[in-house]
Amino acid sequence: MTTLSADWDAPAWVRTISTTRSGGVSTAPYASLNLGAHVGDDPERVRQNRHLLQMTRGWDTPPLWLNQVHGNTIVQVVEHRSKVDEPPTADGAVTELTDCPLVVLTADCLPVLMCDKAGTVIGAFHAGWRGLLSGVLEEGLKALNRPARDILAWIGPCIGPQSYQVGYEVYQAFLASNPAHEAEFLAEGSHHWKFDLAGAAVRRLTLAGVVSVTRSQWDTFRDTDLFYSHRRQNPCGRIGTLICLEKRRTL
Repeated sequence: MTTLSADWDAPAWVRTISTTRSGGVSTAPYASLNLGAHVGDDPERVRQNRHLLQMTRGWDTPPLWLNQVHGNTIVQVVEHRSKVDEPPTADGAVTELTDCPLVVLTADCLPVLMCDKAGTVIGAFHAGWRGLLSGVLEEGLKALNRPARDILAWIGPCIGPQSYQVGYEVYQAFLASNPAHEAEFLAEGSHHWKFDLAGAAVRRLTLAGVVSVTRSQWDTFRDTDLFYSHRRQNPCGRIGTLICLEKRRTL
């Protein structure tokens, strides 16, 4: 199983991982480590892939899988689960619990991980363009319940601006929310723009008071061997981006 870690300055006990498309049991077009249960893959293969991920990481508690709907609802996780429960409908989760992995699924959208500098609270958030506009990251910051200046944010593998063309609806919606978003759009013909989705997220986080935002250099559309991309191939699988607070060892 090939996995990637966030390149940010979080405390050592804040563990992160982004899966790739390799190392699972799903077959084409979901080959092979598809973690999405909603994309048409064999449910048993998805279950096996999720179990394989949990066992590989050595987690006693399964990750909190979400039913993502491109909204701004955030789940507060206050107790451990002993089994895989029905996934809550939400696009983010936060917790102060140790050994409680949080996960978001993507195939071009933004997976955004956050924690405080002290490593006492974590969050995982799913942000496509609709989620960004609805304020999913701002709601996530509220749920973390720490001053924004004390939050670290990492934007994981997502579609890059050279590969993401959008139409007038998206362009107009972002400029209506904040004219400064003009900087994330590059005109490409009549009523089409290339859109820097991650750049728009950085702008919104910065405006909310977050000082430390790190963007990964992975591009889900470009890096075909590593990631699924809904823009490149549909149907396709989903990668998972996860964050977990480990128990701190005492001497």
